[in-house]
Amino acid sequence: MASDSNEGGSASRFEELPMRIGLGQFMDPTEKRLRYVKQLGVEDILLNMYQYDPDYEHMPDDERMPLEGDGEWSVENLIALRERIEDAGIRLNAIENVPISFYEDVMLGGPNRDEQLEKLKRTIRHIGEAGIPIFGYHWAPAGVWRTGSTAVRGGASVSAFDADELDASLTHDREYTEAELWENYEHFLREVIPVAEEVGVDLCLHPSDPPMERLGGVPQLFRNFENFKRAMDLVPSENHKLDLCLGCWSQMGENLPEVIRYFGERDEIGYVHFRDVEGTVPAFHETFVDEGNYDEYELLCALDEVGFDGMMIPDHTPHLEDDTDWEHRGRAYTVGYLRGMLRARRAETRGE
Repeated sequence: MASDSNEGGSASRFEELPMRIGLGQFMDPTEKRLRYVKQLGVEDILLNMYQYDPDYEHMPDDERMPLEGDGEWSVENLIALRERIEDAGIRLNAIENVPISFYEDVMLGGPNRDEQLEKLKRTIRHIGEAGIPIFGYHWAPAGVWRTGSTAVRGGASVSAFDADELDASLTHDREYTEAELWENYEHFLREVIPVAEEVGVDLCLHPSDPPMERLGGVPQLFRNFENFKRAMDLVPSENHKLDLCLGCWSQMGENLPEVIRYFGERDEIGYVHFRDVEGTVPAFHETFVDEGNYDEYELLCALDEVGFDGMMIPDHTPHLEDDTDWEHRGRAYTVGYLRGMLRARRAETRGE
């Protein structure tokens, strides 16, 4: 199943696939992990490279994550990664998030901006040349914030956020303005979108998490519907889309069916993080996919109605009894729930 070339562009092997369930939020595609993915009936994954764990350097060669480099990733490593996954009968849909250190100065306008930007452009080019159709990214140099955890149904553990418990200290050297972040973001888009278009990679933007106005002295640009509209209009391109994280949008308190219709009708939804929370900013906690703020089946139907044909993954999930760090049990529950909803939707539309 593996191939050494990217025949027909990154997205060509994915164009005829329907809306489907995938898995992600891991960076170690070991044989054991990939077998588990197949056992859940899943054939599509993304790999999240948000952090690099030094322990991977000590793993056996046939299991170690084959991505390494000084602020960029080589096409050879990316091809090896894709082939490892395809050899297991699974499609690698996306690489989500290079480490923040790869482009922190790009986001903040630091002294190494231009050097980091050139490396990032090469990495995007290499992702396309390796036959991986999506690069998911965020614009949150302060990272993801949570202030604790809480118990939900049956004592399952989930993360929580309460702005009243925040540390007021800065995460970087100073306070940054929203105008600075927008200027840096537009510069980034004007530089990387032509590369993405050339190699057939979709760039997919993740919301700020949590969608506060600022955290650690850094504005959180992607915190509301209005700012996402602005982002998509800054440098119009068919290769610029959204990583539609429903949990983050739920934290915002936005009208999610309206959001899906707006971006879906413009073909601007690249893939979906299917999770939910209870509450909205400034205080919320994560929960089971069937117990949050929104009607999960209504949103799945809305995605189908606008013609979304990408991958939906469980994102953060509750930590169940005897679960692992990756929440194997929580993810299995969510995969089964999503598969059941999708099957119900297919039965419903066949009867129309």
